[in-house]
Amino acid sequence: MQDNDISKKNDDGEMEIDLLELAATLWQQRKKLAVWSACGALIGLVIAFSIPKEYATSVKLAPEITDSKSGGGSLGALASMAGFSVGSSSGADAVYPQLYPDVVSSVPFVTSLFDVEVTTKDDKRKMTVRQYLENETKAPWWNVIMGLPFRIIGALHSQEESEEGKAVDNFQLTVDESNLVETINQCVSATVDTKTSVVTIDVRMQDPLVSAVLADTVVARLQEFVTNYRTNKARHDLEYAVKLNEEAKSNYYEAQQRYADFLDRNQGLAFHSAQTMRDRLENEATLAFNLYNQTAQQVQKSQAKVQENTPVYAI
Repeated sequence: MQDNDISKKNDDGEMEIDLLELAATLWQQRKKLAVWSACGALIGLVIAFSIPKEYATSVKLAPEITDSKSGGGSLGALASMAGFSVGSSSGADAVYPQLYPDVVSSVPFVTSLFDVEVTTKDDKRKMTVRQYLENETKAPWWNVIMGLPFRIIGALHSQEESEEGKAVDNFQLTVDESNLVETINQCVSATVDTKTSVVTIDVRMQDPLVSAVLADTVVARLQEFVTNYRTNKARHDLEYAVKLNEEAKSNYYEAQQRYADFLDRNQGLAFHSAQTMRDRLENEATLAFNLYNQTAQQVQKSQAKVQENTPVYAI
């Protein structure tokens, strides 16, 4: 009856709402509305105060602009503006910025953060990221209740596995380690702007100083990973060039010493055989010196190549 009184049809068949009747109906139900509003506000306050406060740290990495020969010139620039990278398919650089989020969320990268030392802001206590997440972080009370059975099972497994006392095995993570990897992946994220290739690292923690330190560590580890990848071949070439240079240096010193010893033993001799041997030793010393000089130049070129391949980021 109330619905019929509030909503009526006019002569054209359209529904009309009587605001006075609606206000009267709400006034009659004011006690019920007040009770439900108070309950909703109370539940909202309980939820709001039960959720721990988190602090976010955001870092943006602007990679250097590389000159791609296979990018197609102006075509490559237009494709980059549209969000595509035509130069990345040439195989020159397989780890491009679009793969950085996968690197950050990978198991080896995340487990390498377990032992990172952080300091809490209030009491200045030092501990590892693993200790902080396991002992210092708080969770809403409903998460504690819902996760209690899993915690009991995990505690039993962790007791059996902790007795072994072995290091983290990325291929066989324990229950606690798997939960920790999932927790860090929820707290640490990386996104990439496909048009500008700017990488954004976001870290959320319940302690502001821990959040900042962990974000700085993630950025440093990511830069180290990309640098090692891009300079891997150049560093191997440098090691090989240094090895050749050391061998050429040793051969040159030995040839020079043989030539000097021969001159000391055969001063004043006019035999043709002695002169021939002298010329032979002199030529061997000269060839050894030329090879030593060439390998030294190759070492310098390899060092320059490593520096050239080292990426630079603006943070």
